[in-house]
Amino acid sequence: MLTRRQFLARSALLGGAAWLAAGSPGRLFAAAAQKPLGIQLYMVLKAYQDEPMGTLKTLKSIGYSEIEAIVTTTAQTLRDQLKEAGLACPSMHFDSLGIDPGIEAAHVLGTQYIVSSMLPEIMAKMKGGKGEATYTLDDAKRTAAYANQIGEKAKQAGLQYAYHNHHKEFTEVGQGQTYYDVLLKETDPQLVKFELDCGWVHAGGKNPVDYFNANPGRIPLMHAKDFLPSPAPNEYPGAELGRGTVDYKPIMAAADRAGLKHCFVEQEGPFSRVSQLEAARIDYAYLRPLR
Repeated sequence: MLTRRQFLARSALLGGAAWLAAGSPGRLFAAAAQKPLGIQLYMVLKAYQDEPMGTLKTLKSIGYSEIEAIVTTTAQTLRDQLKEAGLACPSMHFDSLGIDPGIEAAHVLGTQYIVSSMLPEIMAKMKGGKGEATYTLDDAKRTAAYANQIGEKAKQAGLQYAYHNHHKEFTEVGQGQTYYDVLLKETDPQLVKFELDCGWVHAGGKNPVDYFNANPGRIPLMHAKDFLPSPAPNEYPGAELGRGTVDYKPIMAAADRAGLKHCFVEQEGPFSRVSQLEAARIDYAYLRPLR
């Protein structure tokens, strides 16, 4: 099974240069649940593709009230399935679609947040490369400027844009800053929010608590993710929450103080110890008391 990053990289790079085409305004949708706990649909993608309704209803029965979408069929199909299962969809990742189709899908699904997780790779492709991103100070500034443009486009469509990280954003770029620090500094706080993937922050050698404490109001979304100890450089085997290297008790406390709105469980593969849905059960049981 491809990692989510590999999956998105293969699809997102196809349409990167068309991201800033004109879009149409839409409505702003807000999730009504208080302190909801959600899951990224990609985590259970194989189960979902094998049995869509059974998987979504199982997630609901576990206790999840929200999913963060990726669209692998059509937005209309996913919307109807979520409605039948009783699951809300406040956020979606649009890398595999592109910005304009992503905005259209967000309006169909009724999401508030539209999120990119492959922006450095998209920009590398737009510069004529093969999508191999670099993480220098200049790269960070260019990415921030582009994120502001996407954020403005999302705002005009009645949506909120958010940037999702991986571990390489915590590369040092000089003057005591990381690439991610520059993104926070150089983006408009109203146009660009952040979805902090806490597992990847940890893998990048930083503490998610520090980012929540330093940026109240900027991080309305997060991914709760864990990894086993790395067996080799650049290998990050996924783990069920509570069975890896990340302690989420202080992270969740800091996130709530910083104004977190939505928390989505996401686990990287391989799912060799337990199935995707069993991992979802374990993750929920660990995180729900902290949320």
